[in-house]
Amino acid sequence: MRSQSIAISSLLCRLAFAVQPLVHLDYSTYEGLDQGNGVTQWLGVRYAASPVGDLRFRAPQAPSNTTGTQSAKDFGPICLGTGSGAPTNKSNEDCLLLNIYAPTGATSDSKLPVYFFIQGGGFNTNSNPNINGSELIHASDLNIVTVAVNYRVGPYGFLASQEIQEDGSINNGLKDQRQALYWVQKYITEFGGDPCHVTMGGDSAGAQSVNLQVTAYGGRNDNLFHATAAESQSFSALRTVPENQYMYDNLVIRTGCASAADTLSCLRDVSATDLQKQNFNTPFPGAQIAPLYMYGPTLDFDFITDYTYNAYANGAFVRVPALAGDDTNEGTIFAPRNAGNISDSDVFMQANFPSFTLAQLRMWNELYPVNETVQYPNSGRYWRQVSNGYGEVRYICPGIFISGVFANMSLNDNWNYRWNVIDPTADAQGLGVTHTVEVNAIWGPNNTGGGAPSSYYSGGVNYPIVSVVQGYWTSFIRSYNPNTHRVSGSPEWEAWTTDNEYQRLMFQTNNTQMEAVPEDQAARCAYFASIGVSLKQ
Repeated sequence: MRSQSIAISSLLCRLAFAVQPLVHLDYSTYEGLDQGNGVTQWLGVRYAASPVGDLRFRAPQAPSNTTGTQSAKDFGPICLGTGSGAPTNKSNEDCLLLNIYAPTGATSDSKLPVYFFIQGGGFNTNSNPNINGSELIHASDLNIVTVAVNYRVGPYGFLASQEIQEDGSINNGLKDQRQALYWVQKYITEFGGDPCHVTMGGDSAGAQSVNLQVTAYGGRNDNLFHATAAESQSFSALRTVPENQYMYDNLVIRTGCASAADTLSCLRDVSATDLQKQNFNTPFPGAQIAPLYMYGPTLDFDFITDYTYNAYANGAFVRVPALAGDDTNEGTIFAPRNAGNISDSDVFMQANFPSFTLAQLRMWNELYPVNETVQYPNSGRYWRQVSNGYGEVRYICPGIFISGVFANMSLNDNWNYRWNVIDPTADAQGLGVTHTVEVNAIWGPNNTGGGAPSSYYSGGVNYPIVSVVQGYWTSFIRSYNPNTHRVSGSPEWEAWTTDNEYQRLMFQTNNTQMEAVPEDQAARCAYFASIGVSLKQ
């Protein structure tokens, strides 16, 4: 009987049990929600200790053990953003949480591909909170698991100074993301996912985070991800710790901590409510107005070992299949709408890239002349001029550069795109195809928390593009190739290789097709690649 009991016990250990809403982890038990649509969700799952008190400005720590069952049926608070006001029940300093969606029928042995998504927000906000993975999972025929992460932003995630370097940690927002990636490696099997098949994706600052995770620690491969999908890769300017000291000093002064013997301890004692009152952008040294985003990744020569252009050019990155692209009009939502002359244009560019020399600005102005024949509604003459330039400098040209590096290194699992889906409302406003708007199609317009163009919803003129892009995206997540499971009738998405240079997929409703990067855009991007390091990108 004893041998029979042992045999039965051994058999039970090998059985794959269906994933249940109640999930037992070694530090906590979470009860999620079976939505009744084939997808189960776990919301607000803690992946790191609460970064408050003495843990403010420190690297993320392992979550503490809890007793009892923790509800994972409602979204937790997102991280406090620059300019976002005092803490509430929806935004808080205690925010290192993630949301998981998985097919209800998955088991601990399913080993489903995982899509790990890093939201954007310029490293100053969490701009894609509470994104819902249900539709993307259905688009994969119930063959993927999605994970979306909150991470510290603004001063909580990116304040840098000598004091923090000595008694804290630099680039904590990026380290939060990496902590979450380690969490996936340890726990995702409990939700039906495969830790050996993780696609790391993101949009805007989330896409820049993808780049910075790929190049982290000089391109060290910790086997945390196995493919990447980046929407609007942003190359913001990187400053060293000494170059960022002014941000710390100014915050110390504004919070009344200047007279403290230990200014960092004083900052840690400031309540989040009071800190939020002083959490706003000020001009970079040498600039005349505040930038769009002041806080951001620091060149600390540890997590970030070099400027991003250099890191890729020197091959200091993890080599995995990559899918990436941009939107036709990346800069229109950022550039000052009332820019009426060349001074307005140049002041804006200097504010965001203060290392621009006068000679470089002169060349920039030559590359982006004003189109006198077109006037956009409620805008100055230079609005589209500066938006075109800013969009290419910060987003489009970095993406083109990375695809070129991959091709030159014979990394042929490399696909580039341009999102050119025309929304009638945005087009009438002169905005064109705006920054990261495709996130609403990839996840589905009902799943991004509002703000999706009305034309993307069922019955809208652009609704057909949703299934097309979801087909490519879920195919890439499942097989590391966007073509394997693409929607029937969709064109083959050709890779960007040395034999097929400057080729990208142009997404447009009922007209998706391969196209060549225009020669004039390629030439402008080559120039910006040549000065990228001098701009600290």
